Amino acid sequence: MSTHLYEPDLARITRVIDETPDVKTFSLDWVESEARSGFRPLPGQFVEVSVLGVGEVPIGISSSYDREGEFDVTIRSVGSVTRRIHQNGPGDLVGIRGPLGNSFPFELARGRTPLFVAGGIGLPPLRSLIHYLLARPQEFPRLTILYGARTPSDMVYKDELERWRSNPAVDLHVTVDVGDAGWKGKVGLVTELFQDLTLDYRQVVPFVCGPPVMIHFVILRLLELGVPEERIISTLERHMKCGVGKCGHCAIGHCYVCTDGPVFSYAQIKELQWQCGENPT
Repeated sequence: MSTHLYEPDLARITRVIDETPDVKTFSLDWVESEARSGFRPLPGQFVEVSVLGVGEVPIGISSSYDREGEFDVTIRSVGSVTRRIHQNGPGDLVGIRGPLGNSFPFELARGRTPLFVAGGIGLPPLRSLIHYLLARPQEFPRLTILYGARTPSDMVYKDELERWRSNPAVDLHVTVDVGDAGWKGKVGLVTELFQDLTLDYRQVVPFVCGPPVMIHFVILRLLELGVPEERIISTLERHMKCGVGKCGHCAIGHCYVCTDGPVFSYAQIKELQWQCGENPT
């Protein structure tokens, strides 16, 4: 990692996986060995990915903390920068600033039940933590994952979902908003998957990531089930630009999402919403 907040290091694309029609996963490795040795992102952190002459965009890291050197970012093509990144392939270079932001407080899940609730492109940031916990079965013997996508073709990590499904340490539940001719699974909102669970919610630590409307209703359901506000962990979506708390674009209440977040407990989110005059969930 560069010693200067605003100076990116160069990373080379080593592999590209087409996840959906508009989502790709890029595996990256550092051009300089110094950048490689200083890069150990925690689950939940993000990087600023830049293309010279186009701009940069904040992207969550989707690979495990345990993976040294090479790392993954899963990117949806939605704007000028991400569209340009999607045109790149193995051997092409991008700029990287990071790791930035805080991380998921996975220590809360020790001795409790980790529950992951993801919607659409919200699974990639959670994937880094899922990998981290699966690598530590003595500390985290079982994980529950709820994943919802708009359609079957919009599901990311399809091969990995099948591996999780066959893993005895993982209780995976998947749904789509709209099925197709080949879809044999559940159809409905991700919140409907809670009815399939038999968990002691006094011992659950949920990690939530997805579209804001999904997060809203998932948190409502978790509160109904009796999960304490301080143990509901979610990401906040704001328009992050600089990533280091200087530009002010992502300010909410007294916090900057890029530096104080992007991970918050619901107790923190509720306080920030009150400060901004918003109605809390």
